[in-house]
Amino acid sequence: MKNLAENFGCSRSGTPNGSDPIGLFDSGVGGLTVLREMYRQLPNESLLYFGDTARLPYGTRSQCEIIQFVREILHWMVERRAKMVIMACNTSSALAIETVRQEFPSLPILGVILPGASAAARQGKRIGVISTPATAASDAYRQAILEVDSTAEVWQIGCPEFVPLIEQGRIDDPYTYKVAQTYLQPLLDRNIDTLIYGCTHYPHLAPVLKSIVPSSVQFIDPAVSVAKAASQELEILGLRNLQSPLPTQFYVSGDPQPFVEVARKWLGHHTIVQQVALSESVAVG
Repeated sequence: MKNLAENFGCSRSGTPNGSDPIGLFDSGVGGLTVLREMYRQLPNESLLYFGDTARLPYGTRSQCEIIQFVREILHWMVERRAKMVIMACNTSSALAIETVRQEFPSLPILGVILPGASAAARQGKRIGVISTPATAASDAYRQAILEVDSTAEVWQIGCPEFVPLIEQGRIDDPYTYKVAQTYLQPLLDRNIDTLIYGCTHYPHLAPVLKSIVPSSVQFIDPAVSVAKAASQELEILGLRNLQSPLPTQFYVSGDPQPFVEVARKWLGHHTIVQQVALSESVAVG
């Protein structure tokens, strides 16, 4: 997808209106957790989902790579008349959001970190964050939480194996439980009272994680908070959709079939997924 945005400009063609779609993107299926929350909170909105499956996982990429990937995706979404874009990816939110907001000033861009951090700071004082290595290294969650509550204690753990396991559909694999125990133990040793899903893939692991973490620990899914923030932003901008929504459009940069199979499992219905390429897109369902 290296030439995906080659002929696209940064500026939106025409004034956005309420019937235009909201774009969401992630490196793969993780952002479907945000998509589900958008369905719940904003059922009247048309949605456009992009999974950069050819280049996942993002969590081990450099900041320069992530910024370039996000830049290309946003160009493509502008071309498709997205009225707002949600970075349904913590790594992108941590490493690229400030840069691309400057480059796309007319496009409302929401990330998942600040909404999630704010929700966590309201819930607990001893907060654990599980995330990709890149998000953990950015220290974005700690900084955002401490801006809300300077007395909170925050511990962040990078979990490099989680995204590949989820993308492969290995939720119930005994190996996944073993890996999760290893990642979570340092946080359990700190007696955390709150745990943030610091990657949009991770709510898919809820059955695994909740079997390991004490029931007293509160889980924070930033998807809930970012959907609420999107609703508020649409209201402020006067961009709510007053018509019937169009069916969600799904696109990926890699082979569509693995995404189709996982999306069917997580969304509970059949999806048609197109591969974004320089040649004509191919629909798979």
